[in-house]
Amino acid sequence: MQPTFMESVWWVFKQLYDKDLVYRHVKVMPYSTQCTTPLSNFESKMNYQDVSDPEVYATFPIKDVADDKILKDAEFLAWTTTPWTLPSNLALCVNKDFDYLVVYDHANYHKFLVAECRLRALIGKKKTRKISVHQDQNDQFLGYENEHDIFMTLKKMQGKPSAQKLKETLDIEEEKLQGFLDVEMKKFHYTILSEKMKGSDLVGRHYEPLFDYFKQMMEKTAFRVVEDPYVKDDSGTGIVHQAPGFGEDDFRVCEEHGIILKGEYVPCPVDDEGKFTNEVPDFFKTYVKDADKTIIATLKKAGRLYRQGSYVHSYPFCWRSNTPLIQRAIPAWFVNVEKIKEKLLANNKTTYWVPEEIQTKRFNNWLEGAKDWGISRSRYWGTPIPIWTNDDLSEIVVIGSIEELKERSGVEVTDLHSHFIDKITIPSADGKGVLRRIPDVFDCWFESGSMPYAQCHYPFENKESFQDRFPADFIAEGLDQTRGWFYTLMVLGTALFDKAPFKNVVVNGIVRAADGKKMSKSLKNYPAPELMINKYGADAIRLYLINSPVVRAESLQFKERGVNEVVTNVFNPWFNAYRFFVQQANVFESDNGSFFDSVEAETFKPTNIMDRWIISRFQSLVKHVHEKMKKYFLSQVIPELVTFIDQLTNWYVRINRPRLKGQDTTVQDRKEGLMTTYRVLLGVCELMAPFTPFLTETMYQNLKMIIPEDKRFDSVHFVMLPEYNPDFVDEELEKAIERMQEVMIAGRDLRKSGKKLIPSKMPLSSFSLVSSNKELLNHFKDVEELFKRELNVREVIYESDIKKYFTYKGELDRKLGRQFKKAFGKAKKEVEAYSHDELLDMMTKDSITIQGVSVNPKDAIVLSRHFIGDSARFNSAEVTDCMVILDVELNDRLRQDGALRDLTSAIMQLRKTARLLPLDPSKVYFKFGADSKLEGVVRERLSEFSEGLPNMEVVLDSFEEKYVFIDNTHSVFDLCGEYAEEVYVALFDEHTYLPSIKAQRSFYLNESTVLRTQALASHKKITQLSIANEKQSKDIATANREVKKLEEKVTKLLEKLKEANAEKAEMEVLIEELTGNQ
Repeated sequence: MQPTFMESVWWVFKQLYDKDLVYRHVKVMPYSTQCTTPLSNFESKMNYQDVSDPEVYATFPIKDVADDKILKDAEFLAWTTTPWTLPSNLALCVNKDFDYLVVYDHANYHKFLVAECRLRALIGKKKTRKISVHQDQNDQFLGYENEHDIFMTLKKMQGKPSAQKLKETLDIEEEKLQGFLDVEMKKFHYTILSEKMKGSDLVGRHYEPLFDYFKQMMEKTAFRVVEDPYVKDDSGTGIVHQAPGFGEDDFRVCEEHGIILKGEYVPCPVDDEGKFTNEVPDFFKTYVKDADKTIIATLKKAGRLYRQGSYVHSYPFCWRSNTPLIQRAIPAWFVNVEKIKEKLLANNKTTYWVPEEIQTKRFNNWLEGAKDWGISRSRYWGTPIPIWTNDDLSEIVVIGSIEELKERSGVEVTDLHSHFIDKITIPSADGKGVLRRIPDVFDCWFESGSMPYAQCHYPFENKESFQDRFPADFIAEGLDQTRGWFYTLMVLGTALFDKAPFKNVVVNGIVRAADGKKMSKSLKNYPAPELMINKYGADAIRLYLINSPVVRAESLQFKERGVNEVVTNVFNPWFNAYRFFVQQANVFESDNGSFFDSVEAETFKPTNIMDRWIISRFQSLVKHVHEKMKKYFLSQVIPELVTFIDQLTNWYVRINRPRLKGQDTTVQDRKEGLMTTYRVLLGVCELMAPFTPFLTETMYQNLKMIIPEDKRFDSVHFVMLPEYNPDFVDEELEKAIERMQEVMIAGRDLRKSGKKLIPSKMPLSSFSLVSSNKELLNHFKDVEELFKRELNVREVIYESDIKKYFTYKGELDRKLGRQFKKAFGKAKKEVEAYSHDELLDMMTKDSITIQGVSVNPKDAIVLSRHFIGDSARFNSAEVTDCMVILDVELNDRLRQDGALRDLTSAIMQLRKTARLLPLDPSKVYFKFGADSKLEGVVRERLSEFSEGLPNMEVVLDSFEEKYVFIDNTHSVFDLCGEYAEEVYVALFDEHTYLPSIKAQRSFYLNESTVLRTQALASHKKITQLSIANEKQSKDIATANREVKKLEEKVTKLLEKLKEANAEKAEMEVLIEELTGNQ
């Protein structure tokens, strides 16, 4: 750690000390025996784990009850899951408001005292029998009213000393005892021997301690019953064993009741390593957790163990060493947080948190219950606490800077770590020798909380810059830091300047392993980060995390499948849209000899409805991002960005593919489509840059090539977010396109809703839109060509007369049953009998009467539409304010169209397999089967078929069999429907045959895009082809060399085989000779 940082930490501490916010005290704290240091309260809550601990029910005989017939021979029954603390027991604690009972256990001969609310949990389903107490008018005990049960108890206690004493007390004759024996009573396991008594009646009673280690030392104040409301009814016996040296509540309760006194000895017989000291000789040098079994055995031998078992519960572990923590009373230095609690709560209200409930609930509740903060640690590394004192702490000097240390000690230092300053002494001002530094260092959270000041070496340097940026605009950390960094920042900021050291806080949740457990290096329950980055990229992991519940301060179970889905569903479509644009931009420039620049693309007013929609949608997205990011609502930003990318790729680009390719459109319309695509792609890169920095940078480096040099930035990360421009926003259009998408999705689904699935490549005759909303139908007419292309239909029909296709039927809402009561059945039939026109007329009214009950028709009647056409020919569905009908009847012409479209799609896939670019010319060879119907269709409609295969020459009469078997250049297609048959297709490059060695080509915009010269584009094309030919030649030469090597190897193998055959023949001859000789 830098000395400048450490010096500022010293300054912070001295400010607290001068404000009387620092004190030294013995206090029970969470303690790590592995790290040999106490932990702060919030540190102790950072690593809870479910563990199984031994549970022990120990007995504590009640003293001084010789004259009390009920409590005589009775024992307090206390429960604990830390048997190792029992040797240090000093008291028992009850709840003064609980009712307690004296209960006798027939099987174990124990008469114990337990809280009534815990009795059933203690004895389970075993049967109990209650005996009432008989008393005189002065409340003197006279005996039990039901001696029958007592006799049964005595019978089971024959020969026991306690039984003899009880018989003598009750003056029961042996014969009388035998006479009361009853087999029925053997069913009872426990007997309640007393009426209820309040916990307050037990306070002050003494008991026999379990061990004698501290009996003589503490007998005057200890080993008695005290009370406190922290005793709960959810566990144990209602009686809690108190060991003030090992429990925060124990310490507080014992101090309040005078069991231990402030400043005096507190039994704590455990050393820094968690081992018993010689104060407990029977367990000396034994680690506390290891001593549990021995202590339990000792209790059992002494007859003080009533029951033992195991108990699974959540237990705190050290967040550093992952070992169990213990509670231990140790001397430490504290910040008096409780003294400034009200200021903390007030300052918290001045901050802004995302999510808000973390501030108002979790963090606020933590501040309300804040305890004094133990800031000292018994470690070597860390910032040393700058306290110099004498042995009895009667004189204390706190140092706040290097200069002050030099002034007081005369020693100049440049490093403030312990090994540099621990030998430095300061003369005593009282003339009592020298003062030495205490051995403790600061809790690391004190250093973290000092970060705002220490990072700039305040107040020793940078005062002005510190004041300009304090409080911080925003900080961000995990949910667990509400008890860590957020807390310590707030405490120190409030103590020093009475203000919160931050304005805004972004809280993220915890990332856990796929099984929901904490990620652990030892368990290896998470995929290695470096492997994930190499496999999916850092951007994919980043987007997966920031588009998850983590940004809402909720937990995330990290799954590799989720990262893969980001790549598949977001990055691949996004990059494919970008790649498609680059390809078509190059084609456009090649076809037309000119291109556009970014200024033209950004400023032109689109006329095409889909261009207007995507630009309006983008501007709405820009507005949304600015609004939400200003409020730090990251959880509401990323989903909208991802949704927009889906809208761009799966709707705009996909629907406009033919237009962007220049099919059936004008040059200007194609140019506007490309400019719109460029404009939006560039804007998305700028918006997504903070979230996917690498992918956006890759795209931007290519897209920026048409930006004028004086307006071009070297990196997308130097570009400010796009500004919102309301001039390009058309909210009505956005709503209309949203409705169009809803209708298109419904139309696609209609192909699946009938008895037979109709492939999307199979064209259909018509698609009908039926709605009384004529304005909606007019919007749909504007995008009619999109409907035809997307739904693959020949005609779109618009109809506003619903009655031609559908009829309304009504049903009475069942929620009105209570309103109609017995008349509901009649009302239901009445509504079902209403005609189509009657229902429509009712919906225009505010109130109607049904069976004498006045209701609002819109609330009372549920309308449903029913198709009245030929359901065998038409599939229909209902969407918002519209009905859609798809004619699924096929004729021969439609089947031909489907087969040709299927074949075209297969050929385009083959080009993709061969890695041909759109501008790469090629020839396509076909081989049809005998009597092929499809061949006749292709020949008859060859011109039309060829138009769908740009830059390809269709060859029908020449097909060489040898080419069928060359990789990546041929395929066999089994087409659907009536024209189903096998078709062999072979693909050739125009200039050279490229089977499987065709190189991957660059998708980058070439330099000619900027220079806008056709000549340079042609030159680049020639260069590409030359490179490809050269590479092919090299690859062929390499292949020939490999073939030659293989031939040589085969020749050598044949020679060896020949030699082996000769040796085999000689061996056979030799064997025959040997056989003959024998």
